[in-house]
Amino acid sequence: MKSVFSRRSALLALSSLLLAACAQLAPQNEQAHTGATRTATRRYHQAIELDGRLSVQYQQNGQDQGLHGSFRWRQSAQHTTVTLMSPLGQILAVIDVDPGRATLTQSGQAPRVAQDVDQLAAQSLGWPLPVSGLRSWLQGFAVDARGKRIVAAPGTPAFTTGDGWDLEYVSWDDSDPAQVHPKRMDLQRDTEQAGDVRMRIVIDRWQAH
Repeated sequence: MKSVFSRRSALLALSSLLLAACAQLAPQNEQAHTGATRTATRRYHQAIELDGRLSVQYQQNGQDQGLHGSFRWRQSAQHTTVTLMSPLGQILAVIDVDPGRATLTQSGQAPRVAQDVDQLAAQSLGWPLPVSGLRSWLQGFAVDARGKRIVAAPGTPAFTTGDGWDLEYVSWDDSDPAQVHPKRMDLQRDTEQAGDVRMRIVIDRWQAH
């Protein structure tokens, strides 16, 4: 009887080891998903080119203001260029960002230079444009107010970023499974300079390198 129980115990122990080994070999990215789209397979692209539309509502001198137009976004590992245009395609401002240096050029004005691109944009445009955050947000990656890393996907609820923006991914483009990306983003933030700022970003063309 002891030998039977010993063999049975040995078989049970072997089965447990095999199950544990199989669990370790199982793909871990199966668990990393939100909504209908798996996020673990998405990766951050250092170089992207985007064309889209931008709508901003803010206050200036106690009066409601609005801006509607289009934008071009060109990003590499060390450089970002943002071109803001009117609905008719006229260039309103060009922002160039290098490590430790940002330059903003507006039509008919001398270029402005600063270390902090977000402060430079807010002072020059009269409303905040979070260029530094958008390098990640435009691809669906962010850090929330609690320091938690967010890999957004369809169905991800709105959240507050580490620098105080309420961010919601309203729609996504999943026509290319290899390059699933946000289609529309809504941002909101209360500011001393421009009051309640509401921003809508729609991406019409996306190209990753």
